[in-house]
Amino acid sequence: MHKLLLLSKHENQYRSLIEKACLPDLIFESTTTPEIDIVFGEPDLIKDALASLPALSWAQSNWAGVEPLLDSAGLRKSNYILTNARGVFGGLMSEYVFSYLLAHERKIFKRAQAQTAKQWETSITGSLRGKTIGLLGVGSIGAEVARTAKFFGMTVRGYTRASETSAHVDRYFHPLESHNLLFDMQEQTPALQEFADGLDYLVSILPNTKGTLKIVDANLLNALPSHAVFINVGRSSAVDESALRKTLNQNKIAGAVLDVFEQEPLPKDHPFWVTPNLLMTFHTSAPSLPEDIAKLFIENYMLFNEGKPLKYQVDFERGY
Repeated sequence: MHKLLLLSKHENQYRSLIEKACLPDLIFESTTTPEIDIVFGEPDLIKDALASLPALSWAQSNWAGVEPLLDSAGLRKSNYILTNARGVFGGLMSEYVFSYLLAHERKIFKRAQAQTAKQWETSITGSLRGKTIGLLGVGSIGAEVARTAKFFGMTVRGYTRASETSAHVDRYFHPLESHNLLFDMQEQTPALQEFADGLDYLVSILPNTKGTLKIVDANLLNALPSHAVFINVGRSSAVDESALRKTLNQNKIAGAVLDVFEQEPLPKDHPFWVTPNLLMTFHTSAPSLPEDIAKLFIENYMLFNEGKPLKYQVDFERGY
């Protein structure tokens, strides 16, 4: 028998959904015990329980990001399998990204301001058709954004470590030494700048790794055209926030949309609150919906119970 501990703010919802699946050989535990071999929930809560779970074999995160567990893994990383949530956020992230792309092209915010000011605003709107979008990271989420971009008639560029799995990307760019797991995505600067040259939209969907740290820096931002818009739905560590703030203050790009930040929540005196042409959405772009994540856990549990490899295993060295 396997013993499962749920560590989530939505524990009751998850338990109800999992119980309906009638999974074989599974017992729910309400508190930590030495016999628990499976834990499922938020990485920060799992992190706090690791020391009390000596028999842990598998931890399923209900987030895509697992930084708390990577930071605390230490010697434990060789003792249990860590899987994260993938394949469930693509649609939500794509909706988020294209809501802002369409709002920008169709001047929705400008029209709303004109209405408030009682001004008859009739400037010509743009269109996504024919525009170029650059994706920093083309995993499952990036592939869904690329698919949606092609629906709107856009040209798609992808910047990845090495993979070229999405057929919806028109051209891929890769950093130098991409075979190295600890590569620096900025190492081949000409490739990165060529990727950025002429983009109408730049979207970061990168995980938090040593190689992606502050990849969106002054050099990359300066390589963008002045009409470009930057959107970050990946990890905040990929962005040099001071460089982005300076770029926006100097009107070097048309705008930015940030869903994630180095410090969350932002303090009241943070300069982002008054940075021009910056829109913020407070880490809400793609919520972990229990009905979606529970399905992922159920599928992985069946594999686990049968002794088969689990889906979406995290590589502790790569960080994702």
